[in-house]
Order: sequence, then structure tokens, then C-alpha cells
Amino acid sequence: MNARRNQLDAVIVGGGVVGAACALALAKLGLDAAIVESREPPRWSREHPDLRVYAFAPDNAALLDALGAWQSVRDARAQPYRAMRVRDAAGGDELRFDADGFGRAQLGWIVENNLLVEKLWAALPSAGVRVSCPARLQEFEQDEAGVRLRLDDGSRLDARIAIAADGAHSTLRRLAGVEAFAKDYGQSGVVGFVETEKPHQQTAWQRFLPTGPLAFLPFAEGRSSIVWTLPEGEAQRVLHLDDDAFARELTNTGGGLLGEIRPVSKRAAFPLLRQNAETYLQDRVLLLGDAAHVVHPLAGQGVNLGLRDVAALRASIIGAQEKRADWASPQRLQRWARARRSEDSVSAHVFGGINALFSNDEMHLTLLRGPLLGLAGKIAPLTHVLARRAAGI
Repeated sequence: MNARRNQLDAVIVGGGVVGAACALALAKLGLDAAIVESREPPRWSREHPDLRVYAFAPDNAALLDALGAWQSVRDARAQPYRAMRVRDAAGGDELRFDADGFGRAQLGWIVENNLLVEKLWAALPSAGVRVSCPARLQEFEQDEAGVRLRLDDGSRLDARIAIAADGAHSTLRRLAGVEAFAKDYGQSGVVGFVETEKPHQQTAWQRFLPTGPLAFLPFAEGRSSIVWTLPEGEAQRVLHLDDDAFARELTNTGGGLLGEIRPVSKRAAFPLLRQNAETYLQDRVLLLGDAAHVVHPLAGQGVNLGLRDVAALRASIIGAQEKRADWASPQRLQRWARARRSEDSVSAHVFGGINALFSNDEMHLTLLRGPLLGLAGKIAPLTHVLARRAAGI
């Protein structure tokens, strides 16, 4: 029961994939939840796919399935991938993960951001989630009894806890007084859709170059999504090439992985950084998703880590409900926060370290990279560890 009349259990600031999934998860557990989102989510279009795609992991597919949203995503469009193949431009053996080796039908799915958001939002009304959109957080205060938020539309929300899921530049995180420590990689990721001469074979391909990794994610028959990591200046240069010049440069950079490559969409670039909040819990405020942590997109793990924050919070609440304990007690929330920050920090350092090792042209590291990939692929326990980090299996 809420301590005060008309008090919500939780207000989630931010209605992206992670925020919407969190609101839906809490509501499905019988809690009174609300979302505050600054703008209406863009509609998903089959004919005009979203440039922002994720390598969606099986554990998070299971989470969305438990929330009643995964089947509608799969019915719309979710491309399974059965293998990951990693090569280094300097040569050496490749590192390969196959679904068969893990007893699975697939390692994961390639899914568009807008599609995930649309299907999650479609499930909010029937779950009883209150939605304030478009609305922005303007003022925030908290005490032992809960939190109070004032929005720019003049409305006020009173809740036991507030959850920051409003991205890397989180307003709620700032108003709660939580610092975030950032490392700028000096790189940008160029994204777009391409058609390839060779079939993608339901495989996520990655080629490491001194300037950064180039990834091809299978999207549809004969079509892949690219994430091309480059120094910021180079990213802007290739972003503004005409299609023919871009095709030539991308085909050469691809090293023959998928043959001739042609762009079939507009392109975009986004800056890359690593960021971690000093704490995931500040009194009655929880941080998750990009508001808590941002990692290098090396293995498409940003949204996966955020949804694991949600899954862990859901598990904590279920555990409390089964024991008839207070799901929002400071001790229980602190255990969640410590565990998630530890797990996310490890992932951030792993992905950052791999990027640092492979995205340079220092001679001694260049000579080591190819053999290291081949060695990693031959040591089964190490392969399983890498696969768990890369694909969440």
C-alpha cells in the first residue's frame, strides 16, 4: 500500500525502450507506475526502417515475452542471427560463435529501436501505466516518504520512487545530484543500411581496423545494417560522400567479407563515449539504462545492459512480494544498485578494452591481435565468456 493517498509507486522519467519496459514490468507486478516523456515516440515504418538497430539478446527477448510484448515485435520484424564472426584487418584467424555450439536456434535478433518502442508503448494502456507526454521534468524534490515531480505542463506527480531512464544527459540524474563520469572515445559510429553482393548468412560480421571496428548486422535478405566506427573527422567525411564514393570506400574497408556493397538508405553518425554514474541509487531515485551507463557499441550491448537493469529490478520486486516484504526498502534497492553497477562496470571496461586493443596501429599490438582472436576461439571456456558478453547467451 502507498503511504500517501494518490501516491504512485514509481514515476519513470524517459519512455524509450528501457523506460517503457520498466514501466510495463512494474505495472505487470501490480504497482502504480507512470511515464514522463518529452515527445511522442516516432512511428515504426516497415518501408522506412529505423537506422538505430540492436543485436537483441535472448535474455531480453525472454523479458519482453514475460511482459507480453515480444511476440508482436517478432510478428512485425526481427531478423535472427545464428553466428558472429570477428576478423582483424591485420590478419590471423577469426573468432566465431555459432548458435549450434550453445544449443540454441539463434544467438539473438536484429531489431529496430522504433519498433521496440512502438510495441512497448502499445502495451502500456492495458497495463494501467499513466503516461504524461509530451511533458518535461522541471522541478524535483524528495524525502524519506517519496518523491515529488513538477512537469512543464503544470502537473505534479507524487511517488514512492523515481526512476531515471531519460538517457545519457539525464535531467532527473542532474536534479538528483548524481555525478556521471565520462570518457570520450574521439570516435563516431556511422550507421545505415546496405545491400551486399554476398548473402549475410544470418551472421553478424565484424572487422577490426586501426580506425575502429566495422560491423555488418543481418537485417533482411541481401540487406545489412552497418555500424562503422571512425575517428570523428573521418566519420564526418564518409558521412558526406556521395553514394558511389561511399560504396567504393565501404567495399574496400569491408575486406571482401560480403563482396560489393551499396548503400540503400540515408546515413547518420553519433558520437561514442563511455559513461558511468557514480551511483545507481540516490535516496529515492534509481538510475538505469543510458542514464546510468553508456558503453562502446562494440557488441550492440547498450540496450541489452539497460534491459538487464530492468530485469534485475523486476526480480528484486518479485522476491519482495513473495516474502511480503517492502519492495522499495532502502536496503533492497541498494542491493539492486550495487549489483547492477558492478555488472555494468565490468561490461564497460571489457568493451572499452577490446576497442582500445584493436582500434590502433601500434606495431606490437598489431602483431598480437590476429593470434589472440584465433587463440580465443580455440579455448572453449573463454569462448563462452566472450559469447556471454557479446550476445548475452
